[in-house]
Amino acid sequence: MPPRALDPAGVALVDKPNGPSSFAVVAQIRRVTQARTGHAGTLDPFATGLLLLLSGRATKLASCLVGLDKRYLTEIDLSRRTSTGDPEGEVVESHSPPGEDELGKRLERLRGAIELPIPAASAVKIGGERAYRLARRGIEVEMPTRRSTVHALEVIAYTGETVTLDLRVSSGTYVRAIATALGGHCVTLRRTEVGPFSVADAVAPESFTAERLLAESEVLERIEAARSGTGA
Repeated sequence: MPPRALDPAGVALVDKPNGPSSFAVVAQIRRVTQARTGHAGTLDPFATGLLLLLSGRATKLASCLVGLDKRYLTEIDLSRRTSTGDPEGEVVESHSPPGEDELGKRLERLRGAIELPIPAASAVKIGGERAYRLARRGIEVEMPTRRSTVHALEVIAYTGETVTLDLRVSSGTYVRAIATALGGHCVTLRRTEVGPFSVADAVAPESFTAERLLAESEVLERIEAARSGTGA
């Protein structure tokens, strides 16, 4: 039975490495605090970057955090689509990458309000079962679409074969779906911001101590400042 202590209370900014699941990181932090521990949004095992983990009484803040906009850096292989939209899936299509002009047109269609199919390797339930479990058994289903907003999408680097993007998106946006829409898959994915919180202020899981927890009052102040435009 996981610990249920309400102290220490606060929000941990953790820089998740490539490899472990988000739930493994949650468990790692819980072993340090010995308190009830939750999260405000997960990352896929291959992804890195900012996790907001909630300790003790601060677990009640989840509803204030899960809907915040998120920012990502991703490198996309433009010549191969995979079954999962990331490097963990099987290659399902190989083709010549789009030229720079065509890529620009595709990117323009992905700015603003978009509606894209949810990746098959996701936790969305299809007929009462998680989609990723169906995918693992080779069961193909028609995935529903999800509406989201891409507030900003900038090209950081372009090689012809790959493109690196800096995106700021609404909560619930699948960057893997954006990569698929561009004709490729995410090679890397790093979450750099969640609302007013930055990975620059985060700590590696193995370096976390309870003293790193942000007080509930500070978390709420940062959110309110960001919403009112008086803070970052």
